[in-house]
Amino acid sequence: MLIRIGDFDCTEVWDGVFYKKLSDYPRVSDWEIRNIIEFIEYERMHGRRCDIECDDEGALQAVLRGIEHKEEFLSVPRPKLITECTACPQRKGCVTEYVCHTTSCENAVKIFRCGSLLSALNARRVPVEVLMNESRNAAHDPADYFEYIMFAWGNCQAGDRLVMERMLERAPDENDLSAGFRPGVRFYFRYERLAAHPNAVRDGFLPLKVRDEIVLRDWVFRIVIPEQLRPALEPHIPEDLADRVIYVGSDCRDIWDWSEKVYRLIEECGGE
Repeated sequence: MLIRIGDFDCTEVWDGVFYKKLSDYPRVSDWEIRNIIEFIEYERMHGRRCDIECDDEGALQAVLRGIEHKEEFLSVPRPKLITECTACPQRKGCVTEYVCHTTSCENAVKIFRCGSLLSALNARRVPVEVLMNESRNAAHDPADYFEYIMFAWGNCQAGDRLVMERMLERAPDENDLSAGFRPGVRFYFRYERLAAHPNAVRDGFLPLKVRDEIVLRDWVFRIVIPEQLRPALEPHIPEDLADRVIYVGSDCRDIWDWSEKVYRLIEECGGE
């Protein structure tokens, strides 16, 4: 793996490269150094080495010094707001109290029937080579990525964007994310609670990911279902999850408004 540190649009892993955006390039924060160290540790755990590149020598040296003293940086607390990605027009960053996993209506039915979120490998039950070679794996993710349930920060729109992309079988355009937007189902978890899951992993890229399975009745905080999907999903919701479901009208102008509306509701639930 190559770690490329710079002033990108966002942080992402694509085709063997970890593009690490700095929130205040070329200054690198202690939290960002922690993320880079966690990424290296995860990759090492799966037999992959990392090279690091950065156009700014000062930032590069700060990261290399951090790696030499990794125990100090691995204890750095997460910020309440992460501003590497500022695409969100309302928050101008990622709020870190909750994480969510977003999926389609069809997949949500399967999740409710089994009572758990499952990794792609466990849900699809096909050889991992099949998953790796599918067109949806455009980023060429390695085999171990399919062993995990992945999460975004709670106010992020990336999950809904991915649901739209898979529904359309192409990258969504501006109209798809506004007038034509169709939100997915969001499973919300408190970050601190889910971080205590025995199979939780911090890989330096995602907020968290969990290997194999998450039993919903034991871990989920709230489940947000768009009102128009209620008829399709309500009959499949287990009794022990019914009081954690919120139906929300999708009367928003675009994906950004939807993400903000939903996250505000989650925050209100957290204050109960």
